[in-house]
Amino acid sequence: MSRPVVTRFAPSPTGYLHIGGARTALFNWAFARKTGGTMLLRIEDTDRERSTDAAVTAILDGLSWLGLGWDGEPISQVARAGRHAEVARELLDKGLAYRCYCTPNELTQMREKARAEGRPPRYDGRWRDRDASEAPAGVDPVIRIKAPQSGDIVVRDHVQGEVVFKAENLDDFIILRSDGTPTYMHAVVVDDHDMGVTHIIRGDDHLTNAARQIVIYRAMGWDVPEMAHIPLIHGPDGAKLSKRHGAMGVEAYRQLGYLPEALRNYLARLGWAHGDDEIFSTSQMVEWFSLEALNKGASRFDFAKLDNLNGHYIRATDPARLYEVMVNTASELGRNADYAGLFNNHDTVLAAIPELQPRAKTVLDLIDLAQFIYAERPLTIEDKAAQLLTPEALAHLEALRARFEALSQWTVEAIDADVRAYAENVGAKLGKIAQPLRAALTGRTVSPGIFEVMVLIGKDESLARIGDAGRGKR
Repeated sequence: MSRPVVTRFAPSPTGYLHIGGARTALFNWAFARKTGGTMLLRIEDTDRERSTDAAVTAILDGLSWLGLGWDGEPISQVARAGRHAEVARELLDKGLAYRCYCTPNELTQMREKARAEGRPPRYDGRWRDRDASEAPAGVDPVIRIKAPQSGDIVVRDHVQGEVVFKAENLDDFIILRSDGTPTYMHAVVVDDHDMGVTHIIRGDDHLTNAARQIVIYRAMGWDVPEMAHIPLIHGPDGAKLSKRHGAMGVEAYRQLGYLPEALRNYLARLGWAHGDDEIFSTSQMVEWFSLEALNKGASRFDFAKLDNLNGHYIRATDPARLYEVMVNTASELGRNADYAGLFNNHDTVLAAIPELQPRAKTVLDLIDLAQFIYAERPLTIEDKAAQLLTPEALAHLEALRARFEALSQWTVEAIDADVRAYAENVGAKLGKIAQPLRAALTGRTVSPGIFEVMVLIGKDESLARIGDAGRGKR
């Protein structure tokens, strides 16, 4: 009987939760949910100089925002240092590891000699079979594992296939430093074993680590988890992902106005596919997910595709939720004062959102598009919009203003009919009338339907803005 699936996401808290880490978490989460298993969260905080509480908080917040919940409490790797040392001593007692008393100077000379002879700069095993009685005074030893010196180490991977490493190319690597702290290579194996991890899904930059980790698993007589090493994400130009490509923290994507469901959908398509499906719900992803469908080739991050996908989700999202996200985003950006009208005009903005959704690709677009609703008079008119307010156009606006004052019903239908009647009377195309009207009422050349805008901001505000434009107030 097979064991229940246990995956893990194991970030280092030395910075934000970057987009590649978020995708790794997503795949681990999806596989665990697909199989009815669990996903554990381990904070690999053994690098005490670079690990910070702020980074831990950012990782937890990022995962929570993305909707990638973990099972149980997060596990701190540094808190398990005693257990890591215990396993190292067990290997020592079994004769499968040994104390190495090389000084830093000896190691430097060893590497320099290897380079001079055209060999990889590896440890030469000089303390592998020496007696501790030969140990020099004043040197605190490290503990090295006895790696196999011949044969193959095979990593059977769901993505990369069967990857063979020659044992002769591995050295006796350190598992416990001279100060008693574990190396990453050792701590990971002990933690994964003790946590019952059955499947390791991580970036393919860890593929060579897998060979070394298998050495520890075998030495301890432990089962090796199944592995899936996924290619890293590249930029659109094929180069390693950098900040200019989108290598930012998850919180930056939230602040740029992306919805978590859109980011989940997009990240899923970066390295995994279900036929030609581009848009799918998270529940569909979980239903369809398999390790065999993970791509072997590197994926390319494309902001244009992410924008289009995010636009789809914005159009499909309930306006009440979008308003909440708009307010939260403005607050997170520290723009409460700039967007005070957003906070103070709940009902009007909420009513406008269905008009804004088709025109927005991000939540920031929604906030920007909504500004016409609560902008203070006189409006700031953009240059392109100002060019529409010619003397002829202003004459039309003044005539329309008088007609609007007389309208008994302030509805989209009534305003539409009145403007069309006016355009027909003066022999002008509707666009020649509606575009200057939009410029006067919103300060822009692009907005929701202008008659809808007039209803949203109300009759008095509409008449006042048209009057401002006529008097050249901007």
